[in-house]
Amino acid sequence: MALATSCDAKPKPVKTAASQLKSALKFDESTKTIHVFVALCDNKYQGIVPVPAAIGNGQDPSNNLYWGCAYGVKTYFKKSKEWKLIKTHKLDKIRMERLVFKHISKNYYLVADAYDGQYIKKTTTDFLYSAAGQLKDTLQVNKTVIGINGNAKMVAYIGHDGLMDFQLNENFSNADGKQRDAIILACISKKYFAPHLKQAKANPVVWTTGLMAPEAYILHDALSSYVNAETAEQIRSKAAMAYTKFQKCSLKASRNLLVSGY
Repeated sequence: MALATSCDAKPKPVKTAASQLKSALKFDESTKTIHVFVALCDNKYQGIVPVPAAIGNGQDPSNNLYWGCAYGVKTYFKKSKEWKLIKTHKLDKIRMERLVFKHISKNYYLVADAYDGQYIKKTTTDFLYSAAGQLKDTLQVNKTVIGINGNAKMVAYIGHDGLMDFQLNENFSNADGKQRDAIILACISKKYFAPHLKQAKANPVVWTTGLMAPEAYILHDALSSYVNAETAEQIRSKAAMAYTKFQKCSLKASRNLLVSGY
């Protein structure tokens, strides 16, 4: 069954369930959204090589490696000249913080959710259900209602590849015949996510073939290309150039790591 609203949505009195669903999913379809799911780095609850304790606490987004640190999504995008932060708030005990950015020149919003690191499995399934169009929601930003989760044009996952530690038995079959673009910045994500992403019929614009640092500059530069409607190869190349710049590795190595398509 398709999941039509967010996990914390509560039913309200309406005439019919169908009218509630129709109302809940109305949004401005001319406005495009990129929805980013970040599993906060967590030494205690994830099967990772431990990082310094201060940046590996999955319950502390402000100082987390993938959120509040210099190359975390929150800090890096807040400093971007291309994206403007317009809203930040806490959702619930699992999704510890949500950021909403607006692109300065394109009709794009970027919504980024920081998930408590101990809930990495839920982060992963929320991402995949969204990629499949099974989980859909909307968000009001000022006077505009935008589509998020499966209503977004692109969904992205950032963090540890939890599929290296656990298996998923859920069904991520595409629910609506629509294809969503996807970026997955996690170690060896092509190998581990491919079966599920194929079920979802999503389009992998950038994902990985080996071990890597899933830092925000990769996503940022890939999106710089994406919002300008460049090709998958151009988007992948921008991501690889960013990785080479910050990781001080060869461009050939970065291009072998960051790939596009199945």
